[in-house]
Amino acid sequence: MAGILVVGLLVGGFAVAWFSSLLSVRSIEVQAAPSVPEEAVRGVIGVPGGTPLLQVDTHDVAARVAGIPKVAEARVSRALPSTLRVEILERVPAVFFDAPGGSHLMDAEGVVFAVEPPPEGLPRLVTDEPGEDDPATRAALDVLASLAGELRAMVLEARAGSPVDVRLALSDGRTVIWGDAGDSAYKARVAQALLTQPGQVYDVSSPSLPVIR
Repeated sequence: MAGILVVGLLVGGFAVAWFSSLLSVRSIEVQAAPSVPEEAVRGVIGVPGGTPLLQVDTHDVAARVAGIPKVAEARVSRALPSTLRVEILERVPAVFFDAPGGSHLMDAEGVVFAVEPPPEGLPRLVTDEPGEDDPATRAALDVLASLAGELRAMVLEARAGSPVDVRLALSDGRTVIWGDAGDSAYKARVAQALLTQPGQVYDVSSPSLPVIR
């Protein structure tokens, strides 16, 4: 009997919380990012004030917010008694490419999320069909992701004629022939060492047998 009573109290308490106006949405906190206006986030949340907090489908809200092009990820949580919290992670441009309409910004996953002037120092991507499903694009992005420090900062353009023909144009006019994205960490170390030597073209496509021309 006592067990039945406890279960009944729990069920009753949940029902009260599920429908109670005391636990309804009275405030929405948005942790936005510099490139994503808070108003844009609030515009897609779609939860009217007064909605019982426990009835809010946080996964649906997160999916709507993540549909904003510049949002990479959205997290939505409830904070009792009456607050809905939305946190976003913005997309970070890895490259840009020129296309009708202007410069298209692309993140490291190959997602195109904005058409606007690129940030200073962002490398240009040159491929026949830039996009997340394009193998040449994927290879170029993987190569750039392997770079760090001074070498990464020197890259003006990543050109991929195919997945096995990635070339990097540097800010001082030199070129690094990379080949495919395989062994990129090794190739990066070799390229960094080779670039201390005079030359114009540095071929690290076979990193054990690099060539300077």
